[in-house]
Amino acid sequence: MIVGMHNGHYVFTQLCRFLPKRAFDCLVDKYEGNKYVKSFTCWNHLLVLIFGQLSNRESLRDLIGILDAHKKKFYHLGFGKSVTRSNLSKANEVRSIDVFEKFSLKLIDCIKSNNTQIVDLETDSNIYAFDSSIITLCINTFWWAKQRKGTGGIKLYTLYDIKNQIPTFNVITDQLTSDCTLMDIIPYETNAFYLFDKAYVSTPQLYAINLIDAFFVVRKKQNMKYKVLTDKNYNNPQTGIMADQIIIFTSRIAQKGYPDKLRSVVYYSKELKTTFSFLTNNLDITAEEVATLYKYRWNIEIFFKWIKQHLRIKEFYGTSENAVKIQIFSAIITYCLVTIMKHELKIKVSTYEILRILSLSLFERMPIENLFNNNDTQINYQNDTQLCLNFF
Repeated sequence: MIVGMHNGHYVFTQLCRFLPKRAFDCLVDKYEGNKYVKSFTCWNHLLVLIFGQLSNRESLRDLIGILDAHKKKFYHLGFGKSVTRSNLSKANEVRSIDVFEKFSLKLIDCIKSNNTQIVDLETDSNIYAFDSSIITLCINTFWWAKQRKGTGGIKLYTLYDIKNQIPTFNVITDQLTSDCTLMDIIPYETNAFYLFDKAYVSTPQLYAINLIDAFFVVRKKQNMKYKVLTDKNYNNPQTGIMADQIIIFTSRIAQKGYPDKLRSVVYYSKELKTTFSFLTNNLDITAEEVATLYKYRWNIEIFFKWIKQHLRIKEFYGTSENAVKIQIFSAIITYCLVTIMKHELKIKVSTYEILRILSLSLFERMPIENLFNNNDTQINYQNDTQLCLNFF
């Protein structure tokens, strides 16, 4: 915890002190982020974007309108001398994306180095889920976005750390990019588990994971041809495991991509009343553990839903590709910042509740931990924005 953080400072200022500014300045120097800049620096730019995320500002006009009402606070908030529509818009247009992307990775490293495992799993191995989410864009406004079925958009690819509940690796592409091609740039770790949906069944990429002694669990496609080498005749109605087999591909293309043997596990979910077929290269864990591992993949689906609902990655402060990407990385930075603050101050409430409280408390002059340690603030909020109606 940062000692003497309060001292009459705004809650927003106290929160931003958890950011490693020296690391950010090094990135700015490396990518010449402040070249030809007179007043509105990269640091000012970042803090304004974080403020926009935390205060839930929906547009550039909305954000500037709120800031104009608090011009006297700019120095203490770290926004610089002036924030206008023109200088913020220009910064979004020309600033290097690398500064924000690499800084988000720095914050992720900070979280992982603290060993803040939120989900306690039986295995000591790291577990990651990889998937993408499409962010739809209006093609008339975002003219650069490539169309698919008449709709513009981009894809956010994320490698999600299940144990630490953080997005450890993020890539933004156009929506026409094939999912399998992104598997080549994932930073794999030895002995870690990687969870994929069936869209990522690409035998060369899966075999590459196998060669570095890492493990994968992926949904099997229905039309895959293979030969059963060993069949355990597994059928357990209590656990839902219907089959556990050792297989090898028989089709020429699949066998060329993955020439080694694999494991096929079939699981029936009583809750969903659906049968799931998995492929994995781990031959040692139980079939039940294979099915349990894949259940954790839903954490990344929840993350995508959460970040779209509670941070600003659907409405943007600029229309250029550069502005959109900077805002998405600023959302990830904000998510990581709140996670770091939650760990350092040992806050018990959920991240969603923290954002709800911060959105109305950024200009308060009180110790930031008092916002969350007070029992009156620990309200059991709904985890969605839907209005519930009870009819009698």
